[in-house]
Amino acid sequence: MSPYIMLFGWYVIFHGHYSPGGGFQGGTLLAASALLLRVSTGQDFAGKQFRESLARPMAIVGVLIYFGTGLTAALMGGFFLDYESLPIPGMSGHWLRYTGILIIEIGIGFAVMAILVMMYDNLLKGEDY
Repeated sequence: MSPYIMLFGWYVIFHGHYSPGGGFQGGTLLAASALLLRVSTGQDFAGKQFRESLARPMAIVGVLIYFGTGLTAALMGGFFLDYESLPIPGMSGHWLRYTGILIIEIGIGFAVMAILVMMYDNLLKGEDY
């Protein structure tokens, strides 16, 4: 079931900007697919799919994608997350909004997935941070 849940999670992320869903929902589905393997097969086998050491960098990258997109739009003369101000050559109007929202959804999906997996791993180890 895990690969199908992961595939559906990516579907929700990539189609969430114009239908119900998005980065948070898709990220939780991606995390659920990784956690399903951790619960059903154990940490050693599941670590081959999504290593514990990748969770923190992936969360940071997700937040940087989100913040970087908003900051780029602001630096180009628009407001924070004003997608029409993004400097993507050959695009204008609704295509810039479409692409900007998709970039944001991918960043949110990465961050949510990584943070949920980190929470599970830390709860499993009994760590306080």
